Formats: sequence, C-alpha cells, structure tokens
Amino acid sequence: MSTFLNSIISRAKAQKKTIVLPEGSDIRTVQAARSILDQGIADVIILGTEEEIAAHGIDLSDAAIINPLTSDKLDAYAAKFAELRAKKGVTPEQAHEQMKDVSYFGVMMVYMGDADGMVSGACHSTADTLRPALQILKTAPGTKLVSSFFVEDVPDCAYGKDGLFVFADCALNIYPDAEELSDIAVASAESFRQLCEAEPRVAMISYSTYGSGKGESAQKMREATALAKEKAPDLAIDGELQADAAIVDTVAALKAPGSSVAGTANVLVFPNIDAGNICYKLVQRLAKADAFGPILQGVAKPVNDLSRGCSAEDIVGTVAITCVQAQAQQAARES
Repeated sequence: MSTFLNSIISRAKAQKKTIVLPEGSDIRTVQAARSILDQGIADVIILGTEEEIAAHGIDLSDAAIINPLTSDKLDAYAAKFAELRAKKGVTPEQAHEQMKDVSYFGVMMVYMGDADGMVSGACHSTADTLRPALQILKTAPGTKLVSSFFVEDVPDCAYGKDGLFVFADCALNIYPDAEELSDIAVASAESFRQLCEAEPRVAMISYSTYGSGKGESAQKMREATALAKEKAPDLAIDGELQADAAIVDTVAALKAPGSSVAGTANVLVFPNIDAGNICYKLVQRLAKADAFGPILQGVAKPVNDLSRGCSAEDIVGTVAITCVQAQAQQAARES
C-alpha cells in the first residue's frame, strides 16, 4: 500500500464518517464494504436488497443495508427532490419515481445529512453519478465548475512532492476554456493541499514554455495562468510550461529561469481531457504509479466517481479519500 493511501486511511479513521455505496448489486462494492468495516475506515450504507447483497456470500450484518424501494425515507426524499427541482417542472410523482434510482437516493442521503458522502461508478457511468450530485447538492459555495483530478503516487520519484502529484482535469471537462482552466487550477491546488498536506505548486502544462511555441492552446494556457493568479494571488502558479520544465529543475533553469514554480511543480493542469487522461494513464503504467481517482472537486458535499474497471481495493481508497474530503468540509463549516 502506498504511503499516501496509508496516510489517507489513518486520517479517515481518526474522524470516522458515513459513506453510502449505492451499488450493492456489484460484488466489488460488497467486498470493499467488508474491508472498510474491518479496517475501521468508515461506517457504510449499502443500497440494494438484502437478498442480492447476501447472494455475494459476504457477511455484512454490521453494515446498514437500505432498499430504496421499501425505505421509510423514500417519501420524504421524494418530497425534497420535488421541492428542489420544482422550477425545472418536476412533479411529486416524477420525484417519487426518480428517488427509486439508487444514485439519486444515495445523493439525497448526503443532502439530508444521513450520509457524509457517496462513492459510485463501479457499474454506473460518470454521468449517472454526477447528474444527481449537481441536481441535488449543486456546486460548493463560491464555485462555478465541477472538475476532476487524479492523485498520482509515483514510487522512487524525486519530482513533485516526493513523487506525489495532482493531475487535472483528466476525466470530466473535455475542452475547458481559459476561464474554466483557471477554476480547475485553483480548485486542484486546494485539493492537493487538503489531501497531500503540502503546499501546492501549480504548472499550467502545454507544448510551449513562455511562448516558445505558437498556437491557440498555448495562448489559452497563458490566459488561464493570468486568470488563476487574479483569483488566487497567493497561489504558486506559473505557465505555460512544458512538462519537463514544470518538474525537472535542470530543464527549468534553461527554459524558465526565474520561475517560482518551474522544476518544482506538484499540480499539473492540462489543456484538455485528451492530454490529462493520456498522461495519467501513461504515468500509472510506465512509472508503476498508484493513481487515485477520478476524484471530484467543486461539489457542495463529497461525491466521487469510480472507473467501471475498478477493483474492490480502488473503492476502499476512494471511500477513504471521500472521508477526508468530508472532514475538511466539516472543518470549513465550523471555522
């Protein structure tokens, strides 16, 4: 297990949260729930019928199992959803039907305070997870954009923060413009600070460094850098930077002398989802890095997506991260 994940799990255990897992029909969810409970990472609520969950042959008698179709909370959740979506024309009858969907029911549990976060996506698409989160929870205060990131934990690596990086956005925003990229940069910096417990150093990644290359994409990254500096003047951010200039000090000295970030970046913001997704997968496979994500940022309460190719261990890690996000949000509300 990576040092990063060990730290996240320890932090999750220190202030236990309740996480809803809506995919009780998937054996990986049930296996993960057993591991989470055994390790004391979180309390879990699993959505599904007792019969389908028991069919996996794993004892979950110490977990909360809820069938949305028979839950005594269904009517109250439906009424609240109808209220939240009334301006969109949702009727009480439609709301009642929508709450029978495990993703919507799970997000409503988070909204109503019956759970601290939700982790889904083992057998649902990103849209299935994100749509109810945006309709019910909406974006966090002061946030316009929901985006995603991966934490890359690269073994035996001198770059980043002892091999720790945040890569964004690798899974959600396909072709973000300069304004959106600046939001992604600021949010990703805060996510790095929150999860990696270190000061973020943000590089806006491009094929160009300081105008060495021409083109719309490089110009977009320059504009995004300027906008991010306006939004977060105390943030260490620079761009546009090529990847080697961003993380390698000797290259930075040649390509970006005088930069406060080049050569030491630990948060890499990519110009589009092509670049971000390709890079995170290459680093994961070629450098044998542990890649945690996609993790969502900008949602009012923690809801995180999974890859449909995830393992039970991936779900455990994502639940632990979701717990730490919930702890941070609670601390912010109480401060």
